[in-house]
Amino acid sequence: MNQNKSIRRARKRLFIGLISGSCLAICLFLAALWYVPYIGLENHPLAAWAFGVVVLLLIGTVSVAYWGLFLNIVTRKPLPGARRFRGLTVKLFLPLMILLGRALGIEKESIMLSFVSVNNELVRAEAGRYKPEEILLLMPHCLQNSKCDRRLTYDINNCKRCGMCPIAGLLDLHDKYGVNLAIATGGTVARRIVVQLRPRMIIAVACYRDLSSGIQDTYPLPVFGVLNERPHGPCLDTTVALPLLEEALQRFLDPRYLEEGATGKGRTVSTAQGNQA
Repeated sequence: MNQNKSIRRARKRLFIGLISGSCLAICLFLAALWYVPYIGLENHPLAAWAFGVVVLLLIGTVSVAYWGLFLNIVTRKPLPGARRFRGLTVKLFLPLMILLGRALGIEKESIMLSFVSVNNELVRAEAGRYKPEEILLLMPHCLQNSKCDRRLTYDINNCKRCGMCPIAGLLDLHDKYGVNLAIATGGTVARRIVVQLRPRMIIAVACYRDLSSGIQDTYPLPVFGVLNERPHGPCLDTTVALPLLEEALQRFLDPRYLEEGATGKGRTVSTAQGNQA
């Protein structure tokens, strides 16, 4: 447990360092954007000052967003505008962080892992409590045992729950809490499932790359990411820590449903066709 906390702290430090560098780069760019035209506007002082005011407002906006995000990460408390801070991270800062990390020789994997980790903290601070039918457990198809002959891509309920892969445990969580459960064969199918079910909250399992892209694709929908485990390499017989998923469910489910049992109308969804099961 202490090792996991150390890893989370290291990822948070990396994220804060990169996002600070990205914010500085944006401010320097905006300052240069003002200075270069300013030289050509020497004969028009009012125009130069007006342009300068616009640039200063932009720098101020970026700075406020940075400090809001910084405080949100450090305090782990919901602050005014928390969703906007997460949006800036997803849409603006992450691409810049990747570029900055590449220039500094930092591996993209480390940046993506730090992004997923910080996103989870922001979602914890921002998201509320939901009914079971408003939560979607979105899983990758590589969780299914590669030697299994069951066609789960068409109907996850074809699983015979033999325990050879995590699918049985996922179905148990679905039965216990009444949340929606879907297994996606790719990003396109995942987006189709989200459109079909229209959840208010997603708990997703995937590798760091797919989690990062999924968080970006589904914003502003809150996505809590859980990394899969890959003992046999990527996309083959992966696993997931079911206690982490149950812990997330207990955090985001309305307490009334935790006390009364699963009374939601959660569904399982086929991956290839998007049919309800």
